[in-house]
Amino acid sequence: MAQRITREDLEGKFRSVQTDLQAKVDDKKNSLATAAVVGGVVLLIVFFILGRRAGSKRTTFVEIRRV
Repeated sequence: MAQRITREDLEGKFRSVQTDLQAKVDDKKNSLATAAVVGGVVLLIVFFILGRRAGSKRTTFVEIRRV
């Protein structure tokens, strides 16, 4: 004769699955946040360097001489 599945059995199994998934999601969140911060810093540095180059190309120097 088959054993009956109770509500407590189902809740326990769902709780264990949810705990495992939550642990994996928390690990991914930390590594994703770290990657986002590193990517943001790299983009900031690249834009800063490109901005300096563009600014130096378009800068006009005015020389004033006294007579």
